[in-house]
Amino acid sequence: MVSLLDLALLKNFVICARAGSISLASQQVGRTQPALSMQMHRLEQLLGQTLLRRTGAGVRLTAAGEKLLTHAEALLAQHDEIFADMNGTALKGSLSLGCPEDYSIAFLPALLKGFCALHPDVELRMICAPTFELRPMLRRRQIDMALVSLADPQNASVIRKERFVWVANSATPAILQSSHLPLALSAPVTLDHRAACDAMETVNRRYRVAYASNSLAGLIAIARSGHAISVLTRTAVPTDLSIVTEGLPPLPEIGIALEFADERPSSIVKAFADHIREVLPTLGDASPTVAGEGTEGLRHPL
Repeated sequence: MVSLLDLALLKNFVICARAGSISLASQQVGRTQPALSMQMHRLEQLLGQTLLRRTGAGVRLTAAGEKLLTHAEALLAQHDEIFADMNGTALKGSLSLGCPEDYSIAFLPALLKGFCALHPDVELRMICAPTFELRPMLRRRQIDMALVSLADPQNASVIRKERFVWVANSATPAILQSSHLPLALSAPVTLDHRAACDAMETVNRRYRVAYASNSLAGLIAIARSGHAISVLTRTAVPTDLSIVTEGLPPLPEIGIALEFADERPSSIVKAFADHIREVLPTLGDASPTVAGEGTEGLRHPL
């Protein structure tokens, strides 16, 4: 007798694989950790293969698990497409999106409002992280798609351009007179960090990275304190901070693009990607004046 695969089991397996933890996955699927573990054991028995290797940090896919993940994602995507096509209704299913936190605050409310109105049965999971953390998550298929920052704003995949700006608690902060300008920047691998250092070195301006943090709250607090100047995207400057232009070199533009875990994404992922490509370029720039009138929003390393 041929055994049949349970779609619910496969869906929970995919969630476990992406989460890298039975505990985290159990919170997403609304089951207890022991119940989800039993489901994964049942799936392993059904296939006669060890799919998940338990480690101190969670679970990792075996070679058989990697193979099943590819099949399971394709099967679940096809299921969603069939269901939507046969019912002639809005899409049903789930997708996971990653993006830097400043984009999530500045753009996602408008993006989600329209998409969720069209497809109320789509379950959306959000992950906020800088681009250099999102790409490994895409490779491991922990997320379906991501809004990422590109150093080249002319790249053909760019959907929207943003400019970096210097930000402080005043348009003319006293620390501009420092012999070595103190900067508050995120990780050295991020675009904002590299843009700031490159700009300073181009004009031979002495500086020091006085504060380094990947914490959104930490970088904003330092800029507000007046002890350092930070770098943000122009549309993500908080209302109480100012853009600094005098005495500092200009900063470059970057591009925002979409990247995917799979070369052939599901119909849900494609639908959301199409929506983002259509809406993101049209969203207004609520940028502050140079004098520091401010905009709504916060930032996170790009």
